[in-house]
Amino acid sequence: MNHLLLKKQLQEFLIEDIGTGDLSAALFEDETEISASIIAKESGTFAGYQILTLGYELIDSSIKTKLYVKDGDYIQRGMILAEIRGRRKSILTGERVLLNLLQRLSGIATVTAQAVSLANGRTRICDTRKTTPGLRMLEKYAVRCGGGYNHRFGLYDTVMLKDNHLAGFSSIQEAIETAREKLGHTIKIEVETETEKQVLEAVSAGADIIMFDNCTPEEITQRLKHVPQGIVTEASGGITLDAIDAYSRTGVQYISLGFLTHSNKALDISLNVKGAVKA
Repeated sequence: MNHLLLKKQLQEFLIEDIGTGDLSAALFEDETEISASIIAKESGTFAGYQILTLGYELIDSSIKTKLYVKDGDYIQRGMILAEIRGRRKSILTGERVLLNLLQRLSGIATVTAQAVSLANGRTRICDTRKTTPGLRMLEKYAVRCGGGYNHRFGLYDTVMLKDNHLAGFSSIQEAIETAREKLGHTIKIEVETETEKQVLEAVSAGADIIMFDNCTPEEITQRLKHVPQGIVTEASGGITLDAIDAYSRTGVQYISLGFLTHSNKALDISLNVKGAVKA
């Protein structure tokens, strides 16, 4: 993960929440130091240790954070994930923003780990660009923590010729030739296919990656026979956790899942101040 970008993003997130000052934390006029625990209230896969350590460092450099887990670790409900020591007001000021991020990233890592387990080593699970604006680096990092792989990071690093792009050309051949001519040899080209005819055209045109979009496992198994070893294959389009086993048995190399990042459930994680009075 890009440490400089993470620092910049955390600063922006904290500024959004704190504004001109934390009115609630300002009620504590003393500089009392306390300890607090980060606790898992659900079992799952953890992601985001850098968020916790760097986030509190930005708020108050005197805060000490001790992590008991690493990114990618399986955590159980009730487990203490970290302990924090420092000024009461500083710890409380950062609580919500940092927990929000930990919960979201751990939720993504958890569902990714589930998908990877269902694929059982037969194929690789990867994400999509269906990420939260501003959080793409973090959400894609969480996918890796769950054992998954990253698809392209943005429009700038891979050409993907989808149906709406192909509609602007006379053929897949023309689209790929245009991309090669304009962009050069270092850029990979992926073609989205929905029919057997399109698969044959993409193979003939020399696509680097062929996506089988909204195809059944049976259709993919049949169409893979036309694809030589040098071309990477991917299945995508409405694939659920329940369907991963069937798709992973087709022989396709990657399964891309939008729900890993766009509709996952956050993992419940809380911060408890030791000795604090419960409301």
